[in-house]
Amino acid sequence: MSEKIKTSYRASKNIYDDFITQGAWWSRLYFKFFWGGVDDNEIARRTLNYIPDDFKGRLLDVPIGTAVFTWKKYQQLKDADITGLDYSEDMLSVAEKYFQEHAITHVKMQQGDVGNMPFADGSFDIVLSMNGFHVFPDKGRAFSEMHRVLRKCGKLVACFYIKGKSARADWLARNVMARKGWFTLPIDGEDDLRRRLTPCYRIEDFHVEGSMLYFCATKK
Repeated sequence: MSEKIKTSYRASKNIYDDFITQGAWWSRLYFKFFWGGVDDNEIARRTLNYIPDDFKGRLLDVPIGTAVFTWKKYQQLKDADITGLDYSEDMLSVAEKYFQEHAITHVKMQQGDVGNMPFADGSFDIVLSMNGFHVFPDKGRAFSEMHRVLRKCGKLVACFYIKGKSARADWLARNVMARKGWFTLPIDGEDDLRRRLTPCYRIEDFHVEGSMLYFCATKK
């Protein structure tokens, strides 16, 4: 499954940014038909607003992807210590281009598996995960690892697709996205996520828009 994910993101790396930001007409039609017009750009903006513009601590972005949504935010966080982790070397190569083009030098890039991260316990003040959990093969392990590397009272900030909100989106996730390797089954619903979070986190903010969820939670 992990190699299938790598292959799928290698095949899509040159169209991924236009697709996810709805920068092309075909991607706008796709989001309107299957996702009810949900604007990933707006959800990304709201998610990143959980991170203060004057943040100076350690931040882990996993999966960092191409950094299409985050590079502008990271330009502002000049005093932050930022690490970007992704399983796909192809996604990392695109992100590196953004950072080089915009002279962003304080982001460390690393290839790795969210289920077995090479960081010490309590290493980060914020863990950010955008559009990641619907891809991770072992979601329980991913949550466990993020919790482990986050310090006490640190923030978990995330957005991703959840099942159970749109029949069209759920059909697409099962029959197309999962088969192609862009998503991995099973996918959490809203109640599943709340059950994962409540034992270990205080939920500070929690929103569902269409089939997308975004939230900020504090580690207990």
